[in-house]
This record gives sequence, structure tokens and C-alpha cells, in this order.
Amino acid sequence: MCPDKKENKALEIVKRLKEAGFMAYWVGGCVRDLLLNRQPYDYDIATNAVPEKVEELFEKTIPVGKQFGVLIVVIGEDSFQVATFRSESEYKDGRHPEAVIFGDPVNDAKRRDFTINGLFYDPINKEVIDYVGGQKDLETRIVRAIGDPEERFNEDYLRMLRAVRFAAQLDFQIESATFSAIQKNAHKIKLISAERIRDELLKLFMPPYAARGIELLKDSGLLVQILPEIAEMIGCEQSSVYHPEGCVYTHTLRMLERLPHNANHILVWSALLHDVGKPAVAKYSKGDDKIHFYEHDVEGAEIAERILQRLRFPSNEIEQIVTCVRYHMQLKDAQKMKTSTLRRMMARPTFDIELELHRLDCLSSHGKLDIYDYIKQKQKEYAENPHLPNPLVDGEDLKKLGFVEGKELGKALYEIREKQLSDELKTREQALEYARKLLTNKSTNQSSI
Repeated sequence: MCPDKKENKALEIVKRLKEAGFMAYWVGGCVRDLLLNRQPYDYDIATNAVPEKVEELFEKTIPVGKQFGVLIVVIGEDSFQVATFRSESEYKDGRHPEAVIFGDPVNDAKRRDFTINGLFYDPINKEVIDYVGGQKDLETRIVRAIGDPEERFNEDYLRMLRAVRFAAQLDFQIESATFSAIQKNAHKIKLISAERIRDELLKLFMPPYAARGIELLKDSGLLVQILPEIAEMIGCEQSSVYHPEGCVYTHTLRMLERLPHNANHILVWSALLHDVGKPAVAKYSKGDDKIHFYEHDVEGAEIAERILQRLRFPSNEIEQIVTCVRYHMQLKDAQKMKTSTLRRMMARPTFDIELELHRLDCLSSHGKLDIYDYIKQKQKEYAENPHLPNPLVDGEDLKKLGFVEGKELGKALYEIREKQLSDELKTREQALEYARKLLTNKSTNQSSI
């Protein structure tokens, strides 16, 4: 793997610290990724230089956590976390230590979360420094807490969710004592802020490891704590005619497995939540021996909105995901729709995501893509005019013809618009002529009463 510009800058930081007489290493995730032959996203540096000395050595620094020994060193457009070796005292709030003591690399490694993240690397001498057995766990593909798992999790309850994410992303197993500690303490995840949980879930539910991520959440006990609405889908049976794959949870799992590798989180969360309303509306019909989920899309949209608000998603993202959940059943009627209705549906800003959601939904259940293929064909036909055209006439035009403000005017505008979208009216002149006929018919009907 060729070094990139960011890696070279991270190397320069280590060189400058060492030239000033300090110890300095790359640490954490970047070392893990390098040893796994993956390109690191960030480079963190650990050193025995105290923050004040780091500030003297580098032109631009940001004191993001100076009291904990953490600074951001900025070089050009890139930022690097530079932290002083430290050990930490008791954590009373499940996140912040009561005190920080600057120390040596051994104790610094031991206070970190998992062995695979507790490795140091000297990029000058190209040497791995391992005080916690991280190299062996990388080789055997294990996520293991450093020291006592319960102690590590009590220092920061989010680490339980991070263990699940690392296992899913790296396709590792979680070591048994570590996993047992997560199961025992899963309820404590509720003490973590919604924003931190959301950020971990966004990473966890990205393809290609989204399906394994939700399975690990379920088995660890974290799912019922974080997303109880998803946990309710487990065992919610469906009619085998349409869903031979099984219950609602299994169907959702299959969709997550099929997510395109480049899927954005709007599609991911739409897939995750599209059937979240089914458990609330499920009804067994003895007459036809089927299970029905009438208006589960409406119920699901309301539940999805509550979940996303609880997790502090941005409002524009909530709107997009809720729209996809609310209308995911509408696409099944595409072949029966009037042209105007179909074009109006296809003009929704979220429609491309909705269409991909429909494809995943079909592939993860009955497997038929006839409706998807039909819509794709219609998209080609409408390619030259993908958006709804501007109305041919407006209310003022109709008033000039003699229409009066009110229901009749609104009805006439709607009828003209529908015929325009169905290509029955193509010009302004045709629309005005049609309006005149409506007005004449209205007058005729009134005079005959």
C-alpha cells in the first residue's frame, strides 16, 4: 500500500516530536488498519510530550481536550489528534475520568478499549509496540477488551456498541468474556447520549456489514435497548405466499444483506425501518388463513419518525426516510396508475431511493421484479421530461374566463392538470379550450335545474 499525503504528514509529526527529544508513536485504529492492510482514515499520535510542549512545536493546534492531554495538530487541510500518554482514575459518569495522570506508553495502552486498538507503531523504525496482545488478536480475528471487560465498559458504555461495530466491520468474533460483559451491561447504553449512539449506528449499519451488525446487536442485548421497535419485529410472522423468507425481522435482515455497497444512509435506514409498523397492526384472518398488515406503511412512518427524532437525526434526513417508509407500498400499484399519478409519484425527490427500496423489498421476499422493471421502463420514456411540467393554466386564467374563486375553480384546475399529466392536453390553448367547455357545461347544468 503506497503512503498517502496524510500518512506523510503523520510521519512528520512523529519526526518533529522525536527530534525534540520525546517519544512518539502512531496509535489505535491506524495501526490496526495498517496491520490488516487497510488504508487508515485518520492517524492518531501518542507521545510523552505534554500539551504545552506540543503547542510549542507546531504552528497550529486546537486544544480540544487539553485538560486530558489531547490536542489537534493542523497541517494544511489535515488534522491529527496528538495525545499525551496517560492513565485515568475512576469514571463516575460512564464516560469521563475523574482525573488524568500523564504517564508512560504501557499504562496508556492499558487504559484503551480493545487490544486491537491498543497497539503503537514507530513509523521511523517500522516497529510495532504491543503491550496488550493486540497482534495475536488481529491474527485470530478477535475483539477483546483490554483487562477486565466490565471495567472497560464502565469507563465508557459506548464501548459496548463499538465492540459490535468493530466485529461487524472487520468480520471478527467478540471474545466470550467481552461479549458476556456486554450482555450483562447492555441496559447501561441508555445512559449514553442519543447523538453518540446515532453516530455509531450510522457506521454499524453501512454495507456490506449491516446485516451482521444488527444480528450482533440482537444477540448482545443492545438492540432491545437502543431500537426496541426493531426488536419487536423478531418473530412477527408473515404470510408465506408473499414472504417465504419468514418473519418481519428476517425479511429486513435479508434486505440489509442485499444493500448496494455504495448505499447512503437514507436508503439503509429506509430499509431498516420500512416494515417497522407491522408488529403494531398485525391481524390474523381465519377466513383466508393469512396475516394482514393493513396501513403498516402509515403506522411505520409515524414510528420511524419517533425513532429518528429520538436519535437526533437532522430534520431533512428524517423527512426523507419517513417519506420512503410512508410510500414504500405505493409502488406496487404502478402498473394500474393513471399516467398523471405515476408521473407525480416519480417526481418525488426521494423516488430513486424509494425505487431501490422496492427492488430490495421484492428480492428479499417473493423475488419478482416485474413492477420494478415496469417503472424503470417508464423512467426511460420520461427521461426527456423527468420532472412534472409547469401547469398550462392557473387560477387567474380561469377567472378571466368566468370562473369564480371557490371549489369549482379548484376542481377545474385539478382536472386540467390531470389531463395535462396524462398527455391529453399539451398546450395552453388546449387547456383554455377545455376550461371553456367546463364552464359551458356548468352553465348548462345550472340552467336545467
